[in-house]
Amino acid sequence: MKFAIKTTILTALLGVSLSAQALKNDTDQPINIDSGSQSLDMNTNTVVFADGVTITQGSIIVKANKVTIVRQEGKKETLDAVGSPVTFQQTLDDGKPVNGKGSSVKYDLNSEFLTLTGDAELKQLDSFIKAPLITYDVKKQQLKATSGGKTRVKTVLIPNQLNQNKK
Repeated sequence: MKFAIKTTILTALLGVSLSAQALKNDTDQPINIDSGSQSLDMNTNTVVFADGVTITQGSIIVKANKVTIVRQEGKKETLDAVGSPVTFQQTLDDGKPVNGKGSSVKYDLNSEFLTLTGDAELKQLDSFIKAPLITYDVKKQQLKATSGGKTRVKTVLIPNQLNQNKK
């Protein structure tokens, strides 16, 4: 499970220098999962963590009500987290935090595609983007925030903070 891509999302989104990356050793750290319950279905290669899930890996912290991980034969895992909301945070090499949330977070490690739905938000310091739907194609480094017609996509950029990140 690679949650480090969330940092890349916000970095690309907010125009921060590419040198501001996730802590380099986060994905090399052990993955710790704490939950009220866990079930495994060997036939479908599905693991479900429920009842208040906290996943940590280095500086990465993900919290959700339920996390489902599925591995298909010959493919990497898909991760589906739901919550009220699902939250995640990570620290960049420059010490600045990146935060995100949504009612549902889906990540397909095979296609490297992330989807945040339901009051989705990505935030770094005081700069942020909010939308009902935010998707990010990691391979193409393409982010899309969609309003769905009823609400608008809201972006706030704080120039002084962005300039500090470029130094």
